[in-house]
Amino acid sequence: MKNEPKASPARNSKLGISAAIAMLIAAVFAVEGGYVDHPNDPGGATNYGITEAVARADGYTGDMRDLPKDRAYEIYRKRYIAEPGFEPLIEIDPAVAEEVIDTAVNMGPRRPSRFFQRAVNRVCNTTLVPDGRIGPLSVKAWRDCRAYLGPPACVRMLDSLDRQQEAEYDRLVRVNPKLRVFRRGWQNHRIGNVDRARCAE
Repeated sequence: MKNEPKASPARNSKLGISAAIAMLIAAVFAVEGGYVDHPNDPGGATNYGITEAVARADGYTGDMRDLPKDRAYEIYRKRYIAEPGFEPLIEIDPAVAEEVIDTAVNMGPRRPSRFFQRAVNRVCNTTLVPDGRIGPLSVKAWRDCRAYLGPPACVRMLDSLDRQQEAEYDRLVRVNPKLRVFRRGWQNHRIGNVDRARCAE
C-alpha cells in the first residue's frame, strides 16, 4: 500500500489560517445577526453586519434582505481581513487578530488598524507610526514582540485594544447622541469579548 503524500508545512499553515478565518467570521455572524435597518444607524440597512454601501461596493445589487450568507462571508474575508493586512496577525496570535477583525467589522478597518499600532507601541516599546495601514513593519514588530514576551503580550494587547475601542465609542456618542441607543450593546458584545485565557493557546 502506497504512503499518502504529506502536506507541506506551508499548506498546513494555509489550511490552519483558513480554518481560523472561518471561526472568526462565524463569531462575527453570531454577534451581528441578520437584517436590520435601525433609523439611528448611519450605516442604514445591514444584513449579517454588512452595510448596504459595503455590499454595493462589492457589486451586490439585490435587496439587502436577500444578501446571501456566503456573499457576506466573502465580503468579510476580503474587506475586513485580507485587504487591511490582518491575515498575518491570525498566525501570530489568533486572540489579538479576532479582536482587531471584530472591531474592523464594527468600525471599519482603519480605526482598529491604528488601535493595533498604538497598542504594539505601548506593549512592545516600538515606534510604529499609527497610520492605519498594517504592513510588514507592523506585522514584524508584533511577531517579534509576541515571541519575546509570550502570552502576557497578548493579554496586554487585548486590554489596550479594548480601552481604545471603548474611548472611541464614547467619542462617537458625544459627536452623535443618536448613537447612544447602541452604546450598551457595543459595551456588552464588543468590549472584553475575547477570552484572555486564549492567550495561552
